[in-house]
Amino acid sequence: MAAVAAMISGRAPHAVLLVGPAGVGKTTLADDLASGLLCTAEHGDARPCGRCRACRLVASGGHPDVHRIGPDGPGRQVVIGGAGAKVRGIRDLIGELSLLPVEGGARVAIVESAQRMNEDAQTALLKTLEEPPAGVTLILCADAEEPLLPTIRSRCARLRLGPVGTRDVEAILAEHGVEDAPLAARLARIAVGRPGLALAWAAAPDALLVREELTRTLLDLLDLGPADRLAGVRTAAARATLITAVVDPPTGSAWPPPTTRRPATGGGPGTKRGTPALPASAGADDAAADDGEDDVLATARTPATERRRAADALIGIWTDVTRDVALCQRGLAGSVRELRLLDESMVAGERMAVADVSDFLDRLGRAALLVRSNVSPELVLDDLAVHWPRPVVAAA
Repeated sequence: MAAVAAMISGRAPHAVLLVGPAGVGKTTLADDLASGLLCTAEHGDARPCGRCRACRLVASGGHPDVHRIGPDGPGRQVVIGGAGAKVRGIRDLIGELSLLPVEGGARVAIVESAQRMNEDAQTALLKTLEEPPAGVTLILCADAEEPLLPTIRSRCARLRLGPVGTRDVEAILAEHGVEDAPLAARLARIAVGRPGLALAWAAAPDALLVREELTRTLLDLLDLGPADRLAGVRTAAARATLITAVVDPPTGSAWPPPTTRRPATGGGPGTKRGTPALPASAGADDAAADDGEDDVLATARTPATERRRAADALIGIWTDVTRDVALCQRGLAGSVRELRLLDESMVAGERMAVADVSDFLDRLGRAALLVRSNVSPELVLDDLAVHWPRPVVAAA
């Protein structure tokens, strides 16, 4: 944490790259760093104090000297932007940083999901990384550093964030008002060490129900023929659009929201300010989970970007399902992520070949990369449906 302490003390570095899985807390840490840099507490060791005007403004997302940018537009990329561009981009951020600070102190630029910067955007940012304006600190948050140019990575102090322990995630959930211990334990398992994701699920109980529905649907596909599998996965993909706001939230909607960072009194998850609702499309048609035909027709009218996000979310759930089956096959049932479906996972594991499950996990990894590389999400999901291992032992 030497780089963090140095940033807050004002010595160095002028740029930091926070790397870790989505939902592990990169944006939260970036906000804390911004608070530390802008805090007006007299003693440096007390920063961020959390009480001064600057700290309160950062916590509420309204500090005029904190400039934030993230993926936007049809391609969900961080683009170059600039004059005449329809989507705000890196050039717009650079223009903001060229102005004098509003509060008269430091300025902080936070690039969320920096791994989604396209090459033009990265090239545009490079000059600012090399020679940042006086008093400017740049914080890049990335799920992975490989998509970033080597010249970008070399000009940043790197800080890796790993998964948080399950008990620690449960404690964080309790601090933010999740008083149901079994629910907190379940969310901690599902989130796999990512407290931001656990909080997002807690704040969206309807989406959590959709996730469980999708998990059961994927297990049910095992006993279906090719045509029914293809139809089933299309319906599942349509339903997955209802959880993308949780697993892939828009820029600036990090969890927990700034207004809910302190423990809530009374109520439970989903009762606090900032709780996300299901998309407007989740009305009467979507409420009928059995009406798969309507879901598929609605998906046909969904923009390609949203279909890709839904496919990515479904692949993530499919990976969890397959992993749980693999753990059951190896006698590690206590480590599964979805204990509510432990019996189903054990039965599936008994009916499937170990080698087939292992191979399918590899296929899921490749599928996630393909979807993020603009390959047709429908074709990727169709391939997974066809290759989802068939039971080698008939159901009793």
